[in-house]
Amino acid sequence: MKVIVVGTGYVGLVTGACLAEVGTNVVCVDVNEAKIKDLQNGILPIYEPGLEEVVHRNFQNGRLSFSTDLASVIPGAELAFIAVGTPPGEDGSADLKYVLQVAKEIGASMTNYLVVVTKSTVPVGTAVKVNRAIKQALQERDQLLDYDVASNPEFLKEGAAVADFMKPDRIVVGVNTEKAQQVLENLYHPFVLNGRPIVFMDIASAEMTKYAANAMLATKISFMNDIANLCELTGADVNKVRKGIGSDPRIGDRFIYPGIGYGGSCFPKDVKALVRTGKEYGHAMRILESVEAVNEDQKKVMFNKIDRHFESDLQGKTFAIWGLSFKPNTDDMREAPSIVLIEALLNAGAKVRVFDPVAMHEAKKELGERVTWGTDLYDAANGADGIVLVTEWNEFRLPDWNRIKDSVKAAVVFDGRNIYDDVTLQKKGFIYYGIGLARTNSTTVLV
Repeated sequence: MKVIVVGTGYVGLVTGACLAEVGTNVVCVDVNEAKIKDLQNGILPIYEPGLEEVVHRNFQNGRLSFSTDLASVIPGAELAFIAVGTPPGEDGSADLKYVLQVAKEIGASMTNYLVVVTKSTVPVGTAVKVNRAIKQALQERDQLLDYDVASNPEFLKEGAAVADFMKPDRIVVGVNTEKAQQVLENLYHPFVLNGRPIVFMDIASAEMTKYAANAMLATKISFMNDIANLCELTGADVNKVRKGIGSDPRIGDRFIYPGIGYGGSCFPKDVKALVRTGKEYGHAMRILESVEAVNEDQKKVMFNKIDRHFESDLQGKTFAIWGLSFKPNTDDMREAPSIVLIEALLNAGAKVRVFDPVAMHEAKKELGERVTWGTDLYDAANGADGIVLVTEWNEFRLPDWNRIKDSVKAAVVFDGRNIYDDVTLQKKGFIYYGIGLARTNSTTVLV
């Protein structure tokens, strides 16, 4: 089976590489010549655990190739995945210009029956627009080729995308014909041998499923952050509350960890897009509007704690930021809470020293030389008036606090992910701030 994947970002590259891993002949296409040249030379545009090995192995074995010329590689293909970006517009709606441009190019170059699959996250009704673009391109060629349009949203977690693709919880596919369903059943057969289902449905429902899934997860995060903020005011401990509610199987213990807001390429964009879709149909998505508002406020929570501790006098103070990416095991800086925090600190006249195990290169595109780039967590903490844990990378979980205590100006830790034990840090002479934690004794400041 020959498959074309258009787009070599997180979704497209993972999709192409993992399909090749089970024996499919895959060509990944992108208009970015530099990116394609890098991929042909073994240089990946993103960091994702395990992806580099899969790409290199299948490229060397000839099952995975890269091209900038869609028209030359699409003949003979049975499936073409559209996995290009759908950036949010100013009104929050998903920008479909790249998706529709690819659809038009497919229609202009296809030579045989083809299942055209939208893999990008797109609003309900996109498949109709994709179908229209393909049909128009075929008409301009005076061709009557048979084809189907399908929707196959991805549910990959950044930092675990390869594992998620190879061993999916479920595969959601929207189709309108039995012929398209059979092609996609054949494609995904190797991935459901573990007994996980392929869930077939109509296309509109598949498009909605992706947004609904991400919106539900974002809702759980914002809900827990709202509860955490209330815990601080009432003297409750959000970690205990989390365990108390997470043991209820109807709620579960996933995505209920308080923090400093969600980021990344999916949740912020998809929540905005779903709110926008509601407005287009005259339906206010009131819960999601609140989810978005809570998340934006939550990104400011840690700065507010820092500002209060130093009595709004941050001029000339130095802060160490541990972690920059929006989550561990990725270099993705899109909508990262770290950027909001760092910008606030810089605007208040503070100096910032940062370290992230993977995302420094991406972060430099946003921050430039306005911050000091540490060589490791200890270098970032050297001479700091406060240490701020933003992203819970494993190497930040058990630092040498005695070494740090000797190198900082002030022993203050602001834990944005609640991964440290406040009692342990108190005994070592640190003042500790967490998210949603009750005051435990007179030496602990949890505001």
